[in-house]
Amino acid sequence: MPEVTLALVGAGLRGQMYARHAHAAGTGRVTAVAEPDPARRAAAAAEFGVAPDRVYAGWAELAAAGRIADAAIVATQDRQHRDPAVRLADLGYHLLLEKPMATDEADASAIAEAAQRNGIMLAVCHVLRYTPYTLAVKKLLDEGRIGRLVSAHHLEPVGWWHHAHAFVRGHWRREDTSAPMLLTKSCHDIDWLVHLFGAIPARVSSFGSRTHFRSEERPEGAADRCVDCPLEPGCAYSAKRLYLGCLGDPGAEFWPLSAVTGDHTEAGVLEALRTGPYGRCVYDCDNDVVDHQVVSMEFADGATCAFTMSAFTPMEHRRTWLMGTDGSIDGDGNTLRYVDFRTGEQRTIDPMAEGGPSAAGGHGGGDTALTRAFLTAVATGDASLLLSDGTESLATHRVVWAAERARTTGQVVTLAPDGS
Repeated sequence: MPEVTLALVGAGLRGQMYARHAHAAGTGRVTAVAEPDPARRAAAAAEFGVAPDRVYAGWAELAAAGRIADAAIVATQDRQHRDPAVRLADLGYHLLLEKPMATDEADASAIAEAAQRNGIMLAVCHVLRYTPYTLAVKKLLDEGRIGRLVSAHHLEPVGWWHHAHAFVRGHWRREDTSAPMLLTKSCHDIDWLVHLFGAIPARVSSFGSRTHFRSEERPEGAADRCVDCPLEPGCAYSAKRLYLGCLGDPGAEFWPLSAVTGDHTEAGVLEALRTGPYGRCVYDCDNDVVDHQVVSMEFADGATCAFTMSAFTPMEHRRTWLMGTDGSIDGDGNTLRYVDFRTGEQRTIDPMAEGGPSAAGGHGGGDTALTRAFLTAVATGDASLLLSDGTESLATHRVVWAAERARTTGQVVTLAPDGS
């Protein structure tokens, strides 16, 4: 299979991760980098051996050079997806686009239309579709092992410290600079549930709010920053405990610590916590996204689905219970319990026993599997290897926006089959 050349557009943590998976697969190679941050740009160019004349300060400079690679990894900030994705599609690049597709429907539609207009492959990074766990669930459903899927319960346990890191102190804390949390964090889950049901819901309702991470919940005597706070040792959201605890662990130093500082020493971490956003008290930030939300979906055939996202959990795999007319499946992201109502049989299924990407990898192996599928699809011209395209990704994003309309208006929102 021929090697796929890649332009890396956005060399942040997610962009680096996909690029590393591509190199590890042996079928992809980064040959151009576009990144506005000088340190990240230089580091990515050095890591992937990119020639100096293929290193750019931004996507516009890359685009001005024409099509200089087979495909592009677009992993800019969420609100900056539309322009590079559309322009690179117009140049003929195949696109691996980090989720969310875009932060509003107009931009996402423009990206999907550009992909269709130019006949390029567009893989939005809905990595949960590609895990061995998901493939096993989908196989059971498609084989009719539980009859007709009638009801589902699905939980995304975000994790108390993860929520504080990314959605209180971090980049995704505000809707006006990022997007609603249901889009930035849980568009994975909405897409996954639609994938399992095989249809867009006909009606959606939703409830959720920011109940804890606000000034009214601030304990008496708390300081503005963890490094100065007398309550810090007993606080669940201590930035000192979280980030100093990353030191010495290569995985934790890559994430979440690299989002905080590039100086992976005790002095470097403490300085970042004194001066940067990640050292702030979680009750004294400018965040406004929800910290818990429920979404209820009803499908045209009467099936229903309840999805819960919550910050107030350990950070674990998603948990799901799928209930059908002839059986049920419940899983914890690692193993599945299948019950056959017709025979009374119960058995445990371990999707990893059949091989495939390691579940220890990002998103239960989904990051690796998606990257490999994309590279193979581009190399062979076989778009069927991708488990969704731009049109389908747009439709599942529309479900997210419908749920947000339902949450903010208190109404039940009706959807067309394409999510509009």
